[in-house]
Amino acid sequence: MPRMLDVSDAVRAEIGDEEADRLLAGENAPGSYDCTSCRTPGDSEQERTSTVLFVGDETAVLAFAHAGCLPSQVVQVTEEQLRGAVRSIGTADGDMAGGAPHKAAPEQAVLGVTSGLVLIDGELHPALVVEPTSPIVRPGTTGLGDDFLPLLIEQGFMPVTELTTVPPVLHGWSVLLAMGQLHAVLQPGNSGGQPVAWWQAHQPLQVTDSWRAAANKHQQVLMFAAPVGSIGRQPREDLLRDALDKAAVGGKLVAAALPLAGT
Repeated sequence: MPRMLDVSDAVRAEIGDEEADRLLAGENAPGSYDCTSCRTPGDSEQERTSTVLFVGDETAVLAFAHAGCLPSQVVQVTEEQLRGAVRSIGTADGDMAGGAPHKAAPEQAVLGVTSGLVLIDGELHPALVVEPTSPIVRPGTTGLGDDFLPLLIEQGFMPVTELTTVPPVLHGWSVLLAMGQLHAVLQPGNSGGQPVAWWQAHQPLQVTDSWRAAANKHQQVLMFAAPVGSIGRQPREDLLRDALDKAAVGGKLVAAALPLAGT
């Protein structure tokens, strides 16, 4: 039975017409699946389903989502993020499309993201704090250094020495909030193309009502980033603020204001 699949032109261009036609004919598409966005079960025979192709440097993984959660699209991710996606999505249904087969690898850095409200100049602002689980090195290089902040500064993030003013807006980047949940941080695509995910939640993150209200009020989210070991998982917003202040004083914090996408 043909599946109720949406295959976008971008996905078709990546996987080829022959593979796309097989999917639409129901030959390679799973009947039931776990939605890559909301992680709840779906059925491509009963409901509209989007094909979502995650593309890394060497590997591509085809996943499925409820059409109401995500449109069919190509999402550019790092190879490290893709390994996490493979662990999350699984490949039991043959959803590896193109590229090299997945190989076991040492534990890779994962971007930890914490949401909280930050008080700046007497006003509460919604913030995301990003800290990797291990040092980030520049692609194509080896060594024990940590290039996380330099790489972000090259993208337009600004070093922060104290949290007294709102950082400038970084145009082209945005924070995707859908149905009240945090889905992704988007960055500009290559050559002015569609935005791609810089970070994407394997499962949409819940945010508080006060955080969402502040995001809707300001129509932007402040993103702070620090190297591994600078912030840590803080259970309360006052402790998170203390950790941010210490990282700023120590020269280990960059930030930008990212426009809000979604509601």
